[in-house]
Amino acid sequence: MSEIKSVAVIGAGTMGNGIAQSCAMAGISVALVDTQEGFLQRGMDTVKTSLARFVKSQKLTQEASDAVFARIKAGTSLKDAVADVDMVIEVVPEIIDLKQKIFRQIDEAAKPGTIMATNTSQLSITAIASAVSRPEDVIGTHFFNPAVLMKLVEVICGIKTSERTLRMALELTRQLGKEAAVCKRDTVGFITTRAAVALRLECIRMYEEGVASIEDIDRAMRLGFNYPMGPLELNDFNGLDVGLNNALSLRDAYGERFAPPQSLTARVKAGMLGRKAGAGWYDYSGEKPKATK
Repeated sequence: MSEIKSVAVIGAGTMGNGIAQSCAMAGISVALVDTQEGFLQRGMDTVKTSLARFVKSQKLTQEASDAVFARIKAGTSLKDAVADVDMVIEVVPEIIDLKQKIFRQIDEAAKPGTIMATNTSQLSITAIASAVSRPEDVIGTHFFNPAVLMKLVEVICGIKTSERTLRMALELTRQLGKEAAVCKRDTVGFITTRAAVALRLECIRMYEEGVASIEDIDRAMRLGFNYPMGPLELNDFNGLDVGLNNALSLRDAYGERFAPPQSLTARVKAGMLGRKAGAGWYDYSGEKPKATK
């Protein structure tokens, strides 16, 4: 199978710029697209900062870092970016209508045979693929944050995804030095989101029931199961609003076992969305994070 040599990444946010950097570090040419120059500049600045850390830790030479950065070309024209690439990876917010709109644009502009991947943690690949004329070329590639460091890519096939498309997605995973977990059925939440949300919601319920404090629940999960972050710390890292949306989607699919606890809903309504807002389950205004109430 031929290697993937060029990729377009649609969306320059946290996940988008991380996926773009991962591809560039693997020697792949990348077109990074967003709707505004300011978004692109922030994304490219994030890549530059990340590469500087690799140089500082002696994992890359400065020359190699410069070469990686040069492989990423930023622009606002989706049509130009996807016209002649092997694979497009869409990384826009988890809104089905928005993703379908982007996929229609990709479908119109990309050459025949281009793999069209969506980075989603829970939305139906089949539903996204229904917006295009070639659903056999559509697949889910769920990267994890931070994309440059996390080894897992969850690969999800829609009902009409072809074997060729699956093989190409797995080939990209190999080129990036990551490992794939293939989700055989296109079900809400796939493997990881379904399991992670169930765990997090139960931890929140234990907090609400007074079983243990936020800190002790996270400590128990870190030390007892060798997790790098506790479930509530991770919720802060990824965003409580994202976690709430995940829970609501899973509740719609599987019932009340995924109903979001009141303390999660209340924090989101109060704007306590996690690290990006300065507070969530923890307050980040001091030298060390402290649990909120």
